[in-house]
Amino acid sequence: MKKVILSAFVVASLLATSCKKAKEEAKEATVEATEKVTEATKEAATKVVEKAEETVDKAAEAVQSALEGISIPSFDNEKVEQHLKDYATYAKDYIAAKGDVLKSSKLATKGVELATKGAELVKTLDADGVKKFNSVMSAIQSKMAPAK
Repeated sequence: MKKVILSAFVVASLLATSCKKAKEEAKEATVEATEKVTEATKEAATKVVEKAEETVDKAAEAVQSALEGISIPSFDNEKVEQHLKDYATYAKDYIAAKGDVLKSSKLATKGVELATKGAELVKTLDADGVKKFNSVMSAIQSKMAPAK
């Protein structure tokens, strides 16, 4: 009987010991899995941020101007920036038409509208704004001159 009771205690102690190890192993596995998920999430977030930054950079380059080599500075008034972008697009179309605005009535009309709107916008700018505006307009017009 002592052997049976002693055997039962040995078996019970082995079971108790092995259960503790299983719990510890499960805990370690959970911690490792959590760390892996955290790392994967950080890597994914980093990739998303990098792609977003690349997209923003590409968009910023595209917004600069429709004409190569001309950058449009920022103004306090967004309408001025948009006008310069529109004018750069007009200049690109003008260059593509080889300066012949008589063939395209749309192009001629757009040129007159942009000139009128530009004159109105210059009145709203301060001295530095006027200098920047005129500088960009001169650069765009210099690109348009060879098309004539």
